[in-house]
Order: sequence, then C-alpha cells, then structure tokens
Amino acid sequence: MIDIRPTSAQDHQLFVETMHAAFALFVDPVGEDGTGAWWSAFEPERGLLARDADGRAIGTAGAYTLELTLPGGRIVPVSGVTAVGVLPSHRRRGVLTAMMRRQLADLRARGEAVAVLLASEALIYRRFGYGPATYTRALTVPRHKAALTPPRSGAAEPAGTVELLHRDQAVDLLEQVYDRHRRTRPGAVSRPHRWWARGAGQPPIAPKPRYVALHRDADGTPDGYASYAIEDKRSLVVDETVAATDAAYTALARYLLGHDLVQQVVFRHVPPDHPLPWQLADYNAAEQGKHTDWLWARVLDVPAALTARGWSTDGELVLDVDDPFLGEHHRHLLTVRGGEASCVPTDRAPDLSLDISDLGSILLGGTLPSTLVRAGHLHAHHPDAPARADALFRSDREPHCLHWF
Repeated sequence: MIDIRPTSAQDHQLFVETMHAAFALFVDPVGEDGTGAWWSAFEPERGLLARDADGRAIGTAGAYTLELTLPGGRIVPVSGVTAVGVLPSHRRRGVLTAMMRRQLADLRARGEAVAVLLASEALIYRRFGYGPATYTRALTVPRHKAALTPPRSGAAEPAGTVELLHRDQAVDLLEQVYDRHRRTRPGAVSRPHRWWARGAGQPPIAPKPRYVALHRDADGTPDGYASYAIEDKRSLVVDETVAATDAAYTALARYLLGHDLVQQVVFRHVPPDHPLPWQLADYNAAEQGKHTDWLWARVLDVPAALTARGWSTDGELVLDVDDPFLGEHHRHLLTVRGGEASCVPTDRAPDLSLDISDLGSILLGGTLPSTLVRAGHLHAHHPDAPARADALFRSDREPHCLHWF
C-alpha cells in the first residue's frame, strides 16, 4: 500500500534526504538555514511524500511557483515540477505513477493551465503527458578563430559600456536584468527573489566564484550580463549570457571572445537561433555542442493554455487531443483572429489528432507540428493541415529557457 501526502515545513529535512537518496546523492553540508544549497528554494508546502505500508518515506515530488513566458509576450503562472524520485528499493511498483497522478490533480486544482519540468530522462515523462518544448546547445569558439565581422560600412557602433564585477557585487543587478529578459523570451521562466536571496540553483544564482560582465546602455541602464569563470586554465566557460537587446549581446560577445590567456570560449547554454555563428568572420569557427531538450511542458487545461498565448496569424484548426494518462479525450476548435484565440468544444471533423504531450511540444513554437506529423506523432486528416498548423503555432522568437530547477 502506498500513502501519498502533502508535506509541510516540518518535513523539509526528510523530503531533502529522501530525494537525495533516490538519486544516490549526498546532502551537501550547508548552514542552518540551507542558504547556498541548490535545493534551498524548495517550497515545503508544495511537496508530496510517498510512504510505504510501514510509514517509511520512499518517494518525493515537488513544485516551484513560477511564471512562464508564452509567444506574444504573454505571461502565465506555472508549476515548475522538481525533486521527483523514488528510492531504488521501491521502483517499478507504481509509486512514481501514483505521485504524478496526485500531483497533476493538485496542479489542476490550483487553476494552472500548464506545468513544466526539466527531464532527467526523456523516456520517463512523456507517458505522464509532458513533451519537450524548448531546446538548447553549447557553442565553443577557439580564440584564434574568434574574430567578429566588422559593422557594415557607415553603421555606427552602438553606444554602451561593459563593466567587470564579481558575482557577489552584482546579484541585485543580475536579478533585474534577468527579469527584464525573461519577459521577452518565449519559454523563459521566472527566477523568484527567493532564489537569488538564498543562492539556490546553478551559477550565477549559486554563490560560486564567478566574474560578471555587465552591459549598460547609453543611458547607463543595465541591460545585459554574462557570468563566467576560467576552467582547466584554458577554457573561459560562460554560464549564461542574458541581454535585452542585440547591441548588448554583441558587446558582451566581443568582450568574452577578446579575453586573453584562454584557448577557447565555451557558451554553455544558448538557443538554437543564437546569432553568434553569423557574427563570426569564420562561420564554421563556432563548434556546436549537443542539441538537447531543456524545458518540458504539460498542458493541464487545453482551452486555457491555447487562449493564453499570443498568435501572429489568423486561422482555424480542429484539434483532437488524447490524454491517456488522465483518461481524457476532447476535440477543440481553435480559432485565431487578430492575435487572440478562442478554443471551444466541437463535433467537427478533426484537422489534427495528437497526444497531450505533443501539444506541450508545439505550444511554445519550438517544435513545428509538421515535424511531428512527419515523425508519426501527429495524424493530419487533411493534406494542408500541417502547413496551417505551422503557420499558427510558429513563434516570433525561438523559445529558450536558461533557468535550471
């Protein structure tokens, strides 16, 4: 028998220890308040604890209270699912399935249309209705190939400055710049103040030694930063580059690529549409790392999710959506006019049939419906349905999520 109950602040230590044991990790020694630990921003009241018949803790599932930016700059509340694990001694007994079913019911009760997570293993979460929605990769540029193309003849150099700071000097500014950035990028999620204050997560949130290149515009307003450190005495590794404008990004790239006494610059986490290869004098100088999934999305309320995002093209689609994990099947008429959508039940013949996980993949515009039709995930009932769906769901910017949770 499996008992699943919500946690409270009194369960915090047990939750942390059980979650670490599920991943064969050890709890890092930290101060009494946990500040500086990657898990120190856990929200105890949002956790679930699974217990066996003897009352022993055997599994955990948690969630952060976040915001997600959708295409069109729309922002919606989401739950960032995290700390999902089952002790090795109790796997393949239905514990994970029971926790995920309970958690989805709780998230729906909160009135949220979408949940998100970072998948430790791609095979696990699709069966619970999650689909990969944003992608990321690394770019490595050897210093001897790091020359940037000069500005077009007659073009003025953008005004602005780059200031070198230590991470501890810049936390408040990093928080401000990131928040400005995430509101403009589809797929980006918020970093609540609690994360920065507690040093929870990965650099530059975590209080690890880092240099910060801070860009200010012509008026002196911070509008971009790059967090970096030298690793192995030869690689300048950039945790993330955040910029509100193309000018700020270019200035930061020039600063990083011009750093002395390194053999290469590694941009660890960049979107698929990153402009750097086009800015280099040698297009092939940027060695592209593994293209991988990052943020996964789970649609909890189809009409609410589709009407929440912005749209750049008018049109209609009838979507036949199957949600096998929750035992649901609905057909919706999606109508877009002037950037706004309505989504209502319909008996009309479908244009596309799809699984709820695939709807999560196309929601942010990072995966084209036609790609999933060709892959056999979506079934098109009319020859023109994939092209019409592509035109509707395409985002004005490639979705990208920097945040690790």
